Amino acid sequence: MTSGPRAVPMNETPDLYGAYPRLDESQLAELNSLGQRRTTSGGEVLYQAGESADDFIVVLDGTVAVVQDVADEERVIAVHGPLRFLGEMGMLTGQPVFLTARAQEPGEVLVVPIDQLKDLVPRDPPLADLILRAFLVRRSLQLTLGAGFAIIGSRFSADTRRLRDFAARNRLPHQWIDLETDTEAERLLRELGIERDETPVVIWRGEVLRNPDNTRLATAVGLRRTAPVQSVCDLIVVGAGPAGLAAAVYGASEGLATVVLDAVATGGQAGTSSRIENYLGFPAGLSGAELADRAEIQAKRFGAEITVPATAVALEARDGHHVVLLENETRISGRAVLIASGIRYRQLDLPGLNAFSSGSVYYAATEVEANLCRNDPVVVVGGGNSAGQAAVFLAQHAAEVLLVVRSNELGQDMSRYLADRIEQTGRIHILTHSELCEVHGERALEEVVVQDLKTGERRAAPATALFVFIGGVPHVSWLHGRIDLDDRGFVLTGSQLGGGRQLLETSRRGVFAVGDVRSGSGRRVAAAVGDGAFAIRMVHEHLHLAHTR
Repeated sequence: MTSGPRAVPMNETPDLYGAYPRLDESQLAELNSLGQRRTTSGGEVLYQAGESADDFIVVLDGTVAVVQDVADEERVIAVHGPLRFLGEMGMLTGQPVFLTARAQEPGEVLVVPIDQLKDLVPRDPPLADLILRAFLVRRSLQLTLGAGFAIIGSRFSADTRRLRDFAARNRLPHQWIDLETDTEAERLLRELGIERDETPVVIWRGEVLRNPDNTRLATAVGLRRTAPVQSVCDLIVVGAGPAGLAAAVYGASEGLATVVLDAVATGGQAGTSSRIENYLGFPAGLSGAELADRAEIQAKRFGAEITVPATAVALEARDGHHVVLLENETRISGRAVLIASGIRYRQLDLPGLNAFSSGSVYYAATEVEANLCRNDPVVVVGGGNSAGQAAVFLAQHAAEVLLVVRSNELGQDMSRYLADRIEQTGRIHILTHSELCEVHGERALEEVVVQDLKTGERRAAPATALFVFIGGVPHVSWLHGRIDLDDRGFVLTGSQLGGGRQLLETSRRGVFAVGDVRSGSGRRVAAAVGDGAFAIRMVHEHLHLAHTR
């Protein structure tokens, strides 16, 4: 903890959606038993953006400002007074923090080592959940405010889009500064000595990263750790969607040395869902991002190693073990492998659409995408739950949402509760038995043309953003024919293969498949979680048989 310049104290920020709760006396007493009190001086930095925060801090006296620094400019995000706690999600996942906390005047704080917080789960579950919930909401607010690193680049640049997508999928707080529309962008580039053709760039902690690849960005912000160091682990999980994360939680909690790899982010396709309302135990629903964050924290608490990004490119065999080869030529050996690589959203095949793919076409609908099309007309294509959830969520932000569905009825491929919700939402206009046939615009999308599949009638509609949810294709290219697939490319398991295979076992002994990548799977989050949990029993049986041979 260091001292910095003192500023005029500001008033405490009101609590927003449970992001800044105030502890009661019993909760403070519980934390008192885990930490130590100490005094602070005015201007003292309690933790610094970009660094790992090893302590959980409760303000006892005085106020503390939480601020963002970008290009030597400081922005106050929140101010906390007595009985409020500091911190953000990265403290629980092992990431560095994105914001700086600075005492505004002399005061006192309670300092609790992060490792001690683990004791709260069995000792005081309500308090542990209060802290976790606050951190989840704070991360959501940081995403909305752009309170993290900065990406400077053109909306028409494919690399800018790649960086934005990677940050959004990993729920990394960031601010996008568009070269095409932001009047401050050119000034920032001049001050940093960056030419326009060197963009996109990422600014973080005073460092400028010129068009970094995803791995370099992940390393810079502390998302990516070193590759697992174990020579041979018990279980390698390829894919960190609901099925893979469930397997990680159950595998690690039952003593298996578990390594989880994902090419993009934890959460899989479910992580891009704005609201999952039919997941057991959450009557108010929860976002895919919250589900993913909770599962990641849980898996890591039990000892699972999660590496993102880590792209599997081949499945091999060596010395009696399964070997997963990564894109960076790292090889990870395991006694069992769980294929949970899921699906990739199918792209819309439409003439001229590629011209708008960098700045106007999306395959996810999270807070990040919603902020980009606020008060604008948008179009959602698809008739399943993903499309329906996106339409409902975007209707809270966009001027209007046009939902284009090929089927004759909205409820044909969508859960009934969701179809009812859409039909009752005034900002959503539904076009059934229809498909997109044209897109128009200068450099960005301005208009779409929709055709009625029964009458052939065409109609134009304004749109600045297009959201596509038309199903997916299994992500199995990395298997290179090593595993038997069905005629649609999904992984065959169990009785589909014959030969006494376990229910989720593939054509290769000791390799299992779960979630959406598995042939005949339920295509629901709960089904994927069930797959991942149940697979661990089979992994145990396989390891036991292998040990007794």
